[in-house]
Amino acid sequence: MNKHLTRYFDPSRTIPGETLQQLLRFLRSTPTSVNVQPNHFYVLATTEGKERLADNLGERFRDNAEKVLNASHTIILTTRADLPDAHLEAVFAKERADGRFPDLAKQELWESMTRNFLDLRTYGYKDLNHWMEKQTYMAVGLTMMAAAELGVEATPLEGFDPTSVDKAFKIREGGHTTTVLLALGYPDPERVYPTPISRFDADELFTFV
Repeated sequence: MNKHLTRYFDPSRTIPGETLQQLLRFLRSTPTSVNVQPNHFYVLATTEGKERLADNLGERFRDNAEKVLNASHTIILTTRADLPDAHLEAVFAKERADGRFPDLAKQELWESMTRNFLDLRTYGYKDLNHWMEKQTYMAVGLTMMAAAELGVEATPLEGFDPTSVDKAFKIREGGHTTTVLLALGYPDPERVYPTPISRFDADELFTFV
């Protein structure tokens, strides 16, 4: 309850290579509903990459440029704009190659159930894009927890113009669009909030049934 989200990163500190690889392995392993895996991740590790993002956040979001530039790494988390059959077939092919199911009959049943569920999201609930973005936010939350375990600060950022970011990194050419950013690094010790965080009391938040 005394831990603020990092707003200011120390530009002199870089995440060690092995720690970064641990985080990326964890990000790769985060679960998605029906294993749909609708994401692609752009890891900005160079000054050029971070400057390109900072320059394309959009005028009203210039305040976030400092976070991007001073972070050790920033990840652009993107989500598929649609779900073509080619993507689904690629997921199924990878599951088969990895031996996710013990026999072909169970794999085929899983594939049929998955298609039915995705049809429901597409034609029933009509929320396929929003549902896929939920998977992206789950990945963000879990990766933030993993970063904390590794002693790395992680700050999610929604303050950006997705059209501008998509264009700068040619993201839409791959069938995706930018959903959220995640800045990673270490806090600037001279700019740490000294005050406690503010949250509702437990009796206002929890209902036991």
